[in-house]
Amino acid sequence: MDILSPLLQALPADVVSGPGEIDPRYFGDWMLRDESAHPAALARPRTTQDVATILRTCHAYGAPVVAQGGRTGLAGGATPVPGCVLLSLERMRKISPVDSASASVLVECGATLEAVQQAADAAGLLFALDIGGRGSCTIGGNISTNAGGNRVLRYGMMRELLVGLEAVLADGTIITALSPMQKNNAGYDLKQLFIGSEGTLGVVTQAVLRLHPKPSTVQTAILALKDYAAVLALLAAAKSHLGSNLAAFEVMWPNFYKLGTEGLGQQPPIAPGHGAYVLLESMGTDSAHDDSHFEALVEEVFNQGVVADAVIAQSERQRRQIWAVRDSSGEFPRTFWPNVGYDVSLPIGEIGRFIDACDAQLASRWSDIRTVWFGHAADGNVHIAIRLPGASTQPEGAFDEIVYGCVADFKGSISAEHGIGILKKPYLGRSRTSAEIATMKLLKQALDPEGILNPGKIFD
Repeated sequence: MDILSPLLQALPADVVSGPGEIDPRYFGDWMLRDESAHPAALARPRTTQDVATILRTCHAYGAPVVAQGGRTGLAGGATPVPGCVLLSLERMRKISPVDSASASVLVECGATLEAVQQAADAAGLLFALDIGGRGSCTIGGNISTNAGGNRVLRYGMMRELLVGLEAVLADGTIITALSPMQKNNAGYDLKQLFIGSEGTLGVVTQAVLRLHPKPSTVQTAILALKDYAAVLALLAAAKSHLGSNLAAFEVMWPNFYKLGTEGLGQQPPIAPGHGAYVLLESMGTDSAHDDSHFEALVEEVFNQGVVADAVIAQSERQRRQIWAVRDSSGEFPRTFWPNVGYDVSLPIGEIGRFIDACDAQLASRWSDIRTVWFGHAADGNVHIAIRLPGASTQPEGAFDEIVYGCVADFKGSISAEHGIGILKKPYLGRSRTSAEIATMKLLKQALDPEGILNPGKIFD
């Protein structure tokens, strides 16, 4: 099958590159690369019509298509397959003027998250999604994985921040649902099919994103607690006192806290030796009362014995220093490497028992195992990094069996934020029933009967 020639005939010459011209950066995402896949072509469209032409041509010739955004995923979802056409949306970066009346903005899906954040900020509004790869990840990738991040507790995941979208189906059909209206119950809400589908049902080209009022006050604290039971008590108090102002509730277990401070040569904001650490943040619009209201909460939980120690940021510099501890996972390649990482969800009340059970099973298999635990625990999301010191290669498959086995035991999800891709595909059945998976496959068959869109991802 020669897909390159038909693509060159159907599209402008600068849109399609042959296999010998493909830069190696397109051969995978942050976690999984395959330079032996030998893609047949790289297509970099400039318009939705270009995308439709590419998919229509590939559909006619039965050529597989792997769509790519910023290639910042952690599950292998953007990894090429042999003979595929790599479809990069990196040229489709247009951001339309913000619609202040509807508090929304229309963007092309190759725009980076950071660029959208800046456009909203310039208009006096907030695009609430925020993740560490903001400068590289794209809106299309955020939609395809239903991205979460640090502000899910207050604003929800990407699904809640998406008002409308445009997508191209496998046969080149364009589905346009770009109205900024929040209320539209005229039949099926088709955009929901593409959110979190990892490019297996269609290629998202444009999106209408929901914006929010920009907070004028921010209060940040780091608190030390005895154990996870105290974390749950603090969460209940924070929800009760702060209400919708509660913006972040990040939990760090002792090994993570030590690694993110002393391990990086940084002075810990609170002395080590506690059972858990919480980064608590509130965002509001009442400059006269928000600070005192936040301080009253911290004082109350301290007096009740829920919290053993606390530091409230008194400046933006101190706030950044506190967040630097939580964001220190980005330094793992320097301080805790090699490791195998996991992104899972659990019922919030079960997280403490889940960690104890998982740690115990890992330690019973490898006595010198090292684990670090952290995450957005208020929405049930826990991140894990596991390392076997001295091992030339990490026993990833054996780790997977234990971690995902524990996730299944506690009725959690094997993927909280990063999708399934290739790496989590063998374990999908740990979180989804056979009926659910069969329904997913039915949707896939209906929208992509030739199976050309991102083949081999999510399920076989």
